[in-house]
Amino acid sequence: MSHFGGVRDRTIQTVVEGDCWYDSSGMKSIIVGTAGHIDHGKTALVKALTGMDADRLEEEKRRGITIDLGFAHMDLPGANGEMLRLGFVDVPGHERFVRNMLAGVGGMDLVLLVIAADESIKPQTREHFDILQLIGVKRGITVLTKSDAVDAETLEVVRMEVEEFLQGTFLEIPRSPIVAVSALTGAGLENLKQAMVAAAAEVQPRDAKALARLPIDRVFTMKGFGTVVTGTLISGTIHKDDELEVFPTGRRVRVRGVQVHGQGADSAVAGQRSALNLAGVSTEDLARGMTLAPPATFAATRMVEVKLRLLSSAPRPLKDRARVHFHCNSMEMIAEVVLDEIKQVAPGTEVWARIKFTAPALLLPGDHFIIRQFSPVVTIGGGMVVDAAPVTRRLSPASDLEILAGKDREAMLRVRIERRHHDAISLAQLIEETAWTRSAIESLLAGPIQAGQIVQIADVFLSAQWWKTLKAQVVPTLAALHGQNPLVSGISKEQLRDQTDASVTVFEAIAKALVEEKRIEIIGDLIRLPGHGVVMKDDETESRKKIEEAFSMAGLKVPALHEVIAGLTVDRDRAQKIVTLLLREKVLVKVSQELVFHRSALEELRRRIAGLKAKSPMIDVAKFKELTGISRKYAIPLLEYLDRERVTKRVGDAREIL
Repeated sequence: MSHFGGVRDRTIQTVVEGDCWYDSSGMKSIIVGTAGHIDHGKTALVKALTGMDADRLEEEKRRGITIDLGFAHMDLPGANGEMLRLGFVDVPGHERFVRNMLAGVGGMDLVLLVIAADESIKPQTREHFDILQLIGVKRGITVLTKSDAVDAETLEVVRMEVEEFLQGTFLEIPRSPIVAVSALTGAGLENLKQAMVAAAAEVQPRDAKALARLPIDRVFTMKGFGTVVTGTLISGTIHKDDELEVFPTGRRVRVRGVQVHGQGADSAVAGQRSALNLAGVSTEDLARGMTLAPPATFAATRMVEVKLRLLSSAPRPLKDRARVHFHCNSMEMIAEVVLDEIKQVAPGTEVWARIKFTAPALLLPGDHFIIRQFSPVVTIGGGMVVDAAPVTRRLSPASDLEILAGKDREAMLRVRIERRHHDAISLAQLIEETAWTRSAIESLLAGPIQAGQIVQIADVFLSAQWWKTLKAQVVPTLAALHGQNPLVSGISKEQLRDQTDASVTVFEAIAKALVEEKRIEIIGDLIRLPGHGVVMKDDETESRKKIEEAFSMAGLKVPALHEVIAGLTVDRDRAQKIVTLLLREKVLVKVSQELVFHRSALEELRRRIAGLKAKSPMIDVAKFKELTGISRKYAIPLLEYLDRERVTKRVGDAREIL
C-alpha cells in the first residue's frame, strides 16, 4: 500500500514498486538493471527474485513481452549483516523498444546481463551489452536463464561461448560471475542473490550532498494527488516542499510529497528510485526526458563537447555533420555530430567531437550518452560529455579536453577559468558548468589562489596571467589617451574599461589595485595618471576664460553655445574640448540639448526656488517666468531640470517645491 502525505492509495503501488533508497538506518540502496535479448527471461527472473511482476501495462501482459520500463524491489541481508535494498529496473529486449530500454539504463549501479541457455548470445544481447559499456556501467553479473531447458553439456557450451564474448570487458571472468538459474524451478536463485550481495558491496554510493538531478522517466496523474513523476535520482537530495526547476522549460514546481520504495518519505537521496508529487504543473507540461533540478542553478544547452567512440560493429563510418538519435539518461533527441578537422570517424575509433541539438537539454560533464544511426535506427556509438558550456565556436584544444575529461578536479577548474581569458568567470557560472557545490569549488580553488595562479575578486575568478595582462594595459592606455586629449583632465572609467576590454568587476579591482600602488588617480568618475592636469596653450586658456565669462554674465538668459564657440580664436575642435572640460568640471551644466548654464546661475536659481516654499509651495510656468524674467524657451527646460534634480515635482501643469 502506498501513500503521499499520509493518504494511502493502492493505485501508485505498481508505479513506484521499484523505488529504493538509503533509509535513516543506513540501509544501502542499489539500482539493479536487466539487459538482454527479447524472451530470454528478464521479467520472469525479476519476478522469481522479488515476487513482483514488472510488466505493468495491459498490452505487455496480453502480448507476453516487455514494452516499457518495469520496476520491482527486494531486500537482502548484506555481507556484513546489514540489510541491502535492491531496486530493479526491467528493460524491454525487443529491438523496436531499445529507445525505452535506453531511458532506464542511466541510473543503473549493477546490471544483470540475461542470456537464455537455450539460445545463447543473440542480436539484442550484443546491442544491450554495447550500450552498457558505452554508458560506463562498472558492475554486473551474467545470468544464464532457462537452465532447466537444456542439458548439462549444452549449458557448459553456452557458458564457454559467453565467457569468450565477455573477455576483456567489465563482466569478464573472474571479475564478474556467470550464474545459471531457472525462474521456473528456482534453481540457482540463491547463488544469484549471493552474487548480487557481493557485487553490491563494491558499488560506490552516489553523492547525496551533490546538487540534485532527477531525470524524469514517467509522468502520470494520481487520483487525489495530481501530477506525479518518477525517476532515478542520480545525484543530490530532494526534500518535501523543495522548489525545483523543470529543464529545459524553466517552469518552477514545488514538491508536495515524496515516495521512496512505495512509502511516503521526507526526502529522496541519490541512488534511489523516487516518485514526486508536484504542485504548480500538469501532466501536459511534463514528459519523459525532462529533468528536475534546483532552480536558477543550471542552464540548458544546445551544444556539448564530448569524447565519442564509434562501435566496431557500426555499419559505416560516421560523417561530419551526420544526424543521429542522441540518448542520455531518460532523454532522447535528434542531434548533429560535428567533427574537428576530419571528415568522418571510422568504426572502432574514439575522437573528440561537438554535438549540436535541435532543442535545449540539461547535460553536464560526466554524463554518458548513446548515439544511434538516424536511419535505419541502430546503436552505433556513445561516450561522455566533457563540456556542456563551450566558450568558443571552435573545439577546445585537445589538451584542455583531456584535462576536462580527467580526474583532477582542481586542474579542471583552472582550465575553465583560464579559457575565459579577460572575461573571468563567476562562482555561479562554475557551479552551472560543473554541477559541483559552492563549498567544493571554493575548497578546490583555495590552493591555486594561495599559490598566485588564480585571482579571486569577490565571487569572480580570473587567471593570474590575465590579471597581469589587463593590469599592464591600464597605465600605457591612460598615457596614450592623455597624449591625444591634453585638454581633458582625465578619462571616464567606462571609456578606459572599454579600452582594456575587461569586465566591470575585474576593471574595478584592477583600478583599485593601481590606486593603492599610486600609479593612477581616481577623481569622481575620472581616472588619470598621478599629477596629470590639463595643459593649455595661451589661446586655449584665453578661450576657456571667454566661454566661462559668457555664461556666468548671462545668468539664466544664456547665449547659444555655437555662437560662443564661433567668437573664439581657437578652432572648433579645440573649442569643443574646452567646453567638454568645463562640463566635466561642472563649471558649466547642460540642461537640455541646446541650453548650457553656468553653475553659479543654477545655484542661485535653486536658492530662490527654495525660498518660495514657505510662502507658496506650488509654482507654475507663468509664475516661474515672472520670477526669473525669462521666456518660455528657457523656462520649460529649466523646470524640467529642477524636476530631475528633485528641487521640484511636477503635479499636473504646476510644480510642487520639495
